[in-house]
Amino acid sequence: MSRSWGPRPRRRYVAPPRSPWRQLMDCGLTVIILGLLILLAARLDRVETRKAVGAAIVNDGDSITLGAERIRMRGIDAPEYTQTCRRNGADYACGALARQSLVRLIAGRPVSCTGWQRDRYGRLLGDCTAGGKDLNRAQVEAGWAVAFGDFESEEAIARAEKAGIWAGTFDQPRDWRDSHHGEVVERKHGTLASIGDAMREIFRFW
Repeated sequence: MSRSWGPRPRRRYVAPPRSPWRQLMDCGLTVIILGLLILLAARLDRVETRKAVGAAIVNDGDSITLGAERIRMRGIDAPEYTQTCRRNGADYACGALARQSLVRLIAGRPVSCTGWQRDRYGRLLGDCTAGGKDLNRAQVEAGWAVAFGDFESEEAIARAEKAGIWAGTFDQPRDWRDSHHGEVVERKHGTLASIGDAMREIFRFW
């Protein structure tokens, strides 16, 4: 008698039928997922990006006005307009110089700002450009604003080169505001903070 050494036929696996309880659970899970997707789509409508374009009125080193829209430049913090810093043993008007720096960067060109968050004063937290130049980044690179949740590498370079306010000593703008005006310390508003705010807005039910 000859023996066959060929491959044995594979048995097809047949899944056992799902119980009515398991089917009900699967249907319930599907309904929950669909509901969450609908809710997510509805909340995304609230995270609306706004854009303002026009001739800028420069208020200080990190805030401008475009038409009726007041804008606080996102991710940076410049000395307040009346703030003074110290260099070579003497005080100087670093806040006014920070404003002048922004005026030079804009150079009379139209400014475009986009953003969706607002600060506690109702100002749009914006990323602004003029003539293709990133104004937020450029202010930090020039040493007339500090990183405020973003642009840390640009700040490190400005500090090493002793550019702008880094040529002397100064109070951090938010500390100066707190000591002179008693304002609540402003929360940083860089990229990570923006992501966190977006997630909170999406999942806020009211």
